[in-house]
Amino acid sequence: MSFALYMIGFLIFMAGLVWGATVVGVPTVYIGIGALILLGIGIFSAVGRTRSKDPS
Repeated sequence: MSFALYMIGFLIFMAGLVWGATVVGVPTVYIGIGALILLGIGIFSAVGRTRSKDPS
């Protein structure tokens, strides 16, 4: 559940950045590339923060 909450928050953050870039006039291709990169970073971060630690 915390993974889903983390991703929802990150997607809202990313949507704000995409909207801001659109208002400023950044070309759509660059917005798409940046959004994909941010989505990948968000998934890596969410998995890293919500993964349970291995007992050793």
